[in-house]
Amino acid sequence: MLILLSACLIAQPATCRDERIELSYEATSAFVCLRHAQGALATWQASHPEWHVARWRCASKETLPKDL
Repeated sequence: MLILLSACLIAQPATCRDERIELSYEATSAFVCLRHAQGALATWQASHPEWHVARWRCASKETLPKDL
């Protein structure tokens, strides 16, 4: 499963980008992804302090959507 997130620059909130976080294990359900997403998002946020996570969601690799 993937966590799809949209992050915006703190200094320029109109500047946003989409990112993906691939979970290191193969989650079998959205519930498992949601349960582990908070830790993965916190790790991403800590390594990207100039960005703010505006929104996110879980998605399977097989049905990857085109937008967040």
